[in-house]
This record gives sequence, C-alpha cells and structure tokens, in this order.
Amino acid sequence: MDDKEFQKLKVCDFEELPGPKSKEELEEMKMPFEEYCRKAFDPGNEMTKPEALKGIRWLSTTMYIFTPHSAANLAELGAEVIKVEMPRMGDPMRHTSPFNEAYLYPLHDTRPMTGTGYGFANANINEYYITLDYHVPESKRVFYDLVKMSDGLTECYRHGTFDRWKQGYRYLLEMNPRFIYVWGGGFGYGPKIFGGSYDILGQAHAGLASITGTHEDFGGHATKCTNWCIDWYSGTQIAVAALAAINWRRKTGLGTMIEFSQVQAATRMCGYTAPLYGRFGIVRQRWGNWDTQLCAHGIIMTGKVDFPDAKNPQEKFESRYVMVSAFQDADFKELCNVIKKPDLFSSYKTHKERVGAPAQIEIYKAIEDWAVDKTRSEVVKILKEAGILAAPVLNDKEVYESEHFRTRGTIRWLDDPLFGDFLVHCTYSAGLLSKTPRRLRWQWRPVGADNVKIYHDLLGYPMSTIEELYNKNIL
Repeated sequence: MDDKEFQKLKVCDFEELPGPKSKEELEEMKMPFEEYCRKAFDPGNEMTKPEALKGIRWLSTTMYIFTPHSAANLAELGAEVIKVEMPRMGDPMRHTSPFNEAYLYPLHDTRPMTGTGYGFANANINEYYITLDYHVPESKRVFYDLVKMSDGLTECYRHGTFDRWKQGYRYLLEMNPRFIYVWGGGFGYGPKIFGGSYDILGQAHAGLASITGTHEDFGGHATKCTNWCIDWYSGTQIAVAALAAINWRRKTGLGTMIEFSQVQAATRMCGYTAPLYGRFGIVRQRWGNWDTQLCAHGIIMTGKVDFPDAKNPQEKFESRYVMVSAFQDADFKELCNVIKKPDLFSSYKTHKERVGAPAQIEIYKAIEDWAVDKTRSEVVKILKEAGILAAPVLNDKEVYESEHFRTRGTIRWLDDPLFGDFLVHCTYSAGLLSKTPRRLRWQWRPVGADNVKIYHDLLGYPMSTIEELYNKNIL
C-alpha cells in the first residue's frame, strides 16, 4: 500500500467507522453474548418490530402441504397472502387426520359433521381465506382482478392445467409484467410430466426412502419419514426462490416464473449418494441409526424406560433411546472404559477400523449390552459426566417442556383470534431475525372467511355482486 492509498483510508467520516456510535450501543457491545441475544431477539415481542415483506401481496392457489407452506413462509415474513379455496369444500387437507377433531368448519359446509383436522395446521398461517371456483368462465374476471393487484402466485395443479384455464404464467405476464409465478409440480416438466405427487412418492421416487431405515440383515426395511418431510422441505425451498425473485424484480422491474419439482427436491436430501455412485459405482445402502462415516455416532437403545408408569405408550415405551457420539480416538477410548470394554479400543484403535460394518455391529452391541440394566436418563448422565456427547431422543411432550425451547420461544401458545389457545411450533423454529422477525398471527380461518374483505374492501365489488357469485357457487 502506498502513501496515497493510506491517506484515503485515514480520511473518512466517524459514522463510517466500525464500533458503537452512542452510549447505548457501547453498553450493548459490553453485554455477554447470551444476554445480547436475549435482548436482540426478544422472544414474544415480534409484533412490535417491522416486517420484511410488508407491502407484498401473494396469491396461494394451493392445497395439501407442499405448496401452501411456501406461501405461508412469505406470510410469516409479513406478506399479505390470500389463500384461494374451492367454495364450500376448501383445501382437501382440511379433511385429513388427525380425526378432524377441531370442528372448525363453517356452518354453510355441505358436508356436515366434518371439521378441520390438525393435519391442516401450520401450512397456511397468517393468510386471508377466500373462495373461488376458477374452473368456470365466470370466475376469470375475478381471478384476473386479483392478479393485477398482486405481486405473485403459487399454484400446484398438474402440468398445463392453469394454461388450459388461461391463467398460466404466459397469460398473467401480459396483464402484469412484474408478476412472479410459481408452479409447484410433482415431477416437473419431463417424461414424467403427467404424474402428480405426494410426499411419500417424493421420498420413494427420489431415492431417499432407499437409504432410510435399517438394512434387511437387521430385520429392517426401507422407511419413509413419519412426517411429510419432503412437503415441508420443498415449501421452504420454494420460499427461498420466491425471495430471490422478489429481489430480482426490485433490480429489474421484471417478474419471472419458478418451476419446482417436489420429487426433485428430495434428491438433494440424499447427500453424497449420487457422487458416491458417480465416482465408484457404489449404490448407497441403508444403515439405520448408525453412521457409515463416523463411529461411534448413532442412536442406541437402553434396557429400561424413563417413564414406566406413563399411560401414553409413546411416552412409556419409546423413552429409552440415546444419541451417542464418540468418534474421536480419545472419546472412543473413554467410552470403552465407561462400558468396561477396554479390549474394544484395543481392537479398533483407529477411526478407519471402527467405521467398517463388522466393527460397528460389535461396538453398538457392546454399548447396548452395557445399557441393558439402565434407563435413558442414567445412560445420558453417565456418558456426559465422562465427557462424552450424549442426548436423549425426546418426544413431543419433552420438547414442549424443554427450558431451552421455551427460552427461545420455539414452541409457544398462540391466542388465535378465532379458535383460542393453540400450541404451535411453526414460524419461530425457522430461524430468528433480530430486526424483522417472523411472526404468527393466526393458525387458520374458516373457508371463505375473508371473502368480503378481499372482494369488497380490496377489489371494490358491490355486496350484491358478491352475493350473486356466492349463490352461483363461484365464490
């Protein structure tokens, strides 16, 4: 660096220098990190802070979990999201398990004695709920009016359906060049374009289920995740793409189309599976709760449960699993001493020796033999006191009661405006933002709850027109 360049660095405004600019900022800089985080994120006071996507209006012509979740992500960040459902029927996901026990369906439902099941929870939060049957020609004007006043749309119909109805990307772009259009398809375009998809199909067809579960040698099978993990994962990925498209539009003034394959998303969750086959021709196998790359690094079962008197079988019989991680040589040696198997370390002193299949079978059996007369809590306590990383496999009740999650506000009670207390884990578990945090206003609303708000207050339709469209089952 010459003198001229050095002089340029020296001459700058105070405001451009790093560091605190006031006494308050100075005090904040002195805070311990834990205290600073509590102050910066301030769980429970998200509503007092700005919203990152305030001013964005998005249409969610979606159903089930996959695509609705993508739009809900935007609603969590402050966008005005309008959920479009079929008149009287609503999103099919409302009619799913568990048990439709909520009984929150409107009185005008043509299917009495049905409610909105809890499977519908979390995927459409903070949204306004309207109805529109856009299959019929009379609905086109209504749909186009919504598009002209919106920034984007997410749809999940089969390939070309919206195009046939003259409401696909190429049509909408003509009336709103800034429009962002998302098609969330099952397989996306290509040879399988005719096919729809579900979460289980995504897990199966993308190869994820083939590497999940325990090998047949141990009595296992290919296993799907109990939750709809591909749906939630895909929805989050779509939201990231939508945020990028919004940023692109701010720079260029132009909209764009996003095509997203639910099945394709699951391939990304397969990790090193494709590179392993591409380089060595090896088809990855299932390996259950053990790790093919690290040992010991897996989940073991103890002989006794933590809650022998619990009435709930999940709480009683499943409270006996422990995650153990001791793959460093020193940690593994200590683990062998704890379980009174020092000869095990003598046999497998290096990590390369431990990750082999025969070694893993012997190692995990020895750990479980040692834990056969112990509870989950006892095993965790003994291992942690020995400096070995160990943690219980928690159930929902334990997660809810966790001081850590309570402190962070990850799981909390929502005072829903319509339905009262509702225990939620969405929104706040997706990453904390100090300045523009996610927030949850309501869990869901009845079918057509906001028809008047959107069609009358926003679009300016007379109440007589809304009533006429309603009587024709268009709204």
